Amino acid sequence: MKNLSLLDKLIAAVNSLFAVILLLSYSCYFISPNNISLTSFLSLSIPVLILINIVFVLYWLIKLKKQILISLVILLIGFPLLSKFYSFNNKKTFLSSDIKIMSYNVRLFNFYKWIAKDHIDKKIYSFIKDKNPDILCVQEYHHNKDLVQLFPYHYIKSSDKKNNFGDAIFSKYEILNSGSLNFTNTSNNVIFADIIKKKDTFRVYNVHLESYRIDPKKETITQKNVESFKIRVEKAFKKQANQVTLLLNHQKETHYKSIVCGDFNNTAFSWIYHQLNHHRKDAFEIAGNGFGSTYNFAFPMRIDFILADENMAVNNFKTYTVEYSDHYPIMARLNLKP
Repeated sequence: MKNLSLLDKLIAAVNSLFAVILLLSYSCYFISPNNISLTSFLSLSIPVLILINIVFVLYWLIKLKKQILISLVILLIGFPLLSKFYSFNNKKTFLSSDIKIMSYNVRLFNFYKWIAKDHIDKKIYSFIKDKNPDILCVQEYHHNKDLVQLFPYHYIKSSDKKNNFGDAIFSKYEILNSGSLNFTNTSNNVIFADIIKKKDTFRVYNVHLESYRIDPKKETITQKNVESFKIRVEKAFKKQANQVTLLLNHQKETHYKSIVCGDFNNTAFSWIYHQLNHHRKDAFEIAGNGFGSTYNFAFPMRIDFILADENMAVNNFKTYTVEYSDHYPIMARLNLKP
């Protein structure tokens, strides 16, 4: 520090602060929000903290100063987490025996006209028809007769009394069994379907965990509403933790290979994701490319996932940045044979 200018000393101090916060945030991956709710807030900030620390590394690299180690060491400690933020793999294997599975939060097919364009529902249908998935998991589903006709098999679970809104699984393969976990005091849910392809039966979980009930494009955190935001987000994180526990217990009841996909409303740095990805393969990490952002936001945010059984092969993964919803659809090619 003796050879640093006053400005660089200040920058080094700020650098140290952000490095320590990033180091502490790594614990979010292992601590349930039911135990320490603060970890959930930190988990949401990890992508930003990573980028900030990378900027500090580049700054000290240009200056050729040993202070580069402040952030570099912390980033290396958390290196396994970096692959959850950005993937270089871009695996492209296409086998005729692959299962093409798509997950898409369609935001009720723009039923309430959030997007000021016409025929969004028709555009979503045309997109899905063009990409031709074998299995389609839809969150925030609203009745769509075209999709029902496109897939010979489906399971739809509504969350409202009018049977209009909910979640759905569509399949080109026969569905032998299906059901719902029926979360209480929420419109969010997890549904599942046991699907048979030739002689192989596997289970697909369509996950839509508790939402924050916050629209970041319309709501701004201010000094007046920060406490309200904090309470809402904490409540959502704790509900997510309880919902994940129910899902994990449900998984224990089947001997089938299973795929977990959907809108987790949380990032890959969270305890929520860590629990669901245990003994699984994140299709984005194995075969994706780039940031893999799945939420239409100014900053890269990956909250939609396809997690394959550890005994399946992930051959391809794609995020489609079509702006027909506040989420982007994702699709993976999976093979039942590892």
